[in-house]
Amino acid sequence: MCMKEREPLGERGTEGKTRRAIVRLLKQEGALDSAALARRLKVTPMAVRQHLYALQKEKLVTHDERPVPLGRPAKFWQLTRDADRLFPEAYAELTLALIGAMGESFGPSGMQKVLDARAAAQGAAYRARIPASAPLEKKLRDLARVRSEEGYMAEVRRDGDAFLFIENHCPICAAANVCQGFCSTELDLFKSVLGPGVTVARSEHIVSGDRRCVYRVTRGAV
Repeated sequence: MCMKEREPLGERGTEGKTRRAIVRLLKQEGALDSAALARRLKVTPMAVRQHLYALQKEKLVTHDERPVPLGRPAKFWQLTRDADRLFPEAYAELTLALIGAMGESFGPSGMQKVLDARAAAQGAAYRARIPASAPLEKKLRDLARVRSEEGYMAEVRRDGDAFLFIENHCPICAAANVCQGFCSTELDLFKSVLGPGVTVARSEHIVSGDRRCVYRVTRGAV
């Protein structure tokens, strides 16, 4: 079942729908100005600005000013850390408690075995849905679909002869912050699902402070 974003902003109807769309666009695209948001949402820049100021009051967005070719600097809006609460967190509090208990009970080596078992189960589930014989791009798009169902808001973009596999949200971010093994096993998981002869290198990392996780995927050695 696809994980849904939490109901944000206490708004119903058209206003709430527009604000959810703004939040989602900023999550996926990063900083945007009101003109770009208006074009994407097919509403007026004035309407977008009203929604942005309402979101700002709730401490969900902030902005910085950037120079533009003509006129005054433009405000580019982006999500704050407070906005993370609008997206699935995969039961962070329970997860953290379980991680702490397993670490105390099993030690580092035992914890690694748990992570490896989790990755093995994920790999088997992914491979059942992603044909091993499929072209690399098809595998990546299938993987993005599966990961999006799990709440990662994943997408694939071409980058010359390579691909960028992008995850705009991390529903296990709280767990990954206290146990880096989640991130390392996921990197190995992607490699195993995409098959031999494929290199996966992480270039952006939410846990390191970036707004998203990005993996550069190439055929053969980097």
